[in-house]
Amino acid sequence: MPFSNCYNVSMMKLELINTDLLPAYLVQVQNLTAPFDALKDAELSTKDFSFYTSVASVFSSKIEGEDIELDSYIKHKGMGVAFQPDYTKKIDDLYAAYVFAQSSPLSAENLATAHQLLSARFVVAHYQGKLRTQNMYVATDDGKIAYVAASPYELATEMAKFYADLATLLAQSMTTEEVFYYAAYLHLVFVKIHPFYDGNGRSARLLEKWFIAEKLGEKAWFLQSEKNYYLQHQTYYNNLRALGLKYPTLNYAQALPFLCMLPKSLAL
Repeated sequence: MPFSNCYNVSMMKLELINTDLLPAYLVQVQNLTAPFDALKDAELSTKDFSFYTSVASVFSSKIEGEDIELDSYIKHKGMGVAFQPDYTKKIDDLYAAYVFAQSSPLSAENLATAHQLLSARFVVAHYQGKLRTQNMYVATDDGKIAYVAASPYELATEMAKFYADLATLLAQSMTTEEVFYYAAYLHLVFVKIHPFYDGNGRSARLLEKWFIAEKLGEKAWFLQSEKNYYLQHQTYYNNLRALGLKYPTLNYAQALPFLCMLPKSLAL
């Protein structure tokens, strides 16, 4: 990639998204256009059923601990096989959020709507799509605090910055490699802000793919990024935690390992 193009992109006025790691990223991540262009839908997909939307919904849910298998969900969604409602409903809701995103422009309002859809079974109605008003901690399985998210008192300001950056990025011409860099960075910053009461990880992974689709087209929806993160879920969490314990003191200089995970989705 010409250094002049990299320089022009790095001159964007961004408030939360950092361009400092882009040169190092471009050393490690190259030649993404051909494998991206080679993405195609699965033969199992029909007008009413998307195989890769099922893959995204299942594996994004599995990252959050949902007990669901892809084979079972495909039988349910694609073939009409009946399962207990508790087994499939949360994944159905996430599937609906992906379908909504596939026909809607990426914006603050539409991301809130997507959160309403995907969180319908586990967030009370008046919190769906709304910024939280309480402190948020992420705990480990043994009960220790793994992360302290942005304070509710700064959420509105931080999310205004986030959506301003998103608008700037959506308007900027980019190479495929740059798109992947900023998509992963948006994912990372969104998770670190943790704006909702629950469903932040699912929303961030949807946002990441949604951004790629806005920049590079509908083939983005065939990218198995959620499966890639699930297959490396311990590395995924370790890379998220590498930035630090508390939102105000996060060190984004440590973000490169996380950012470099997304391109590996193209190999699946």
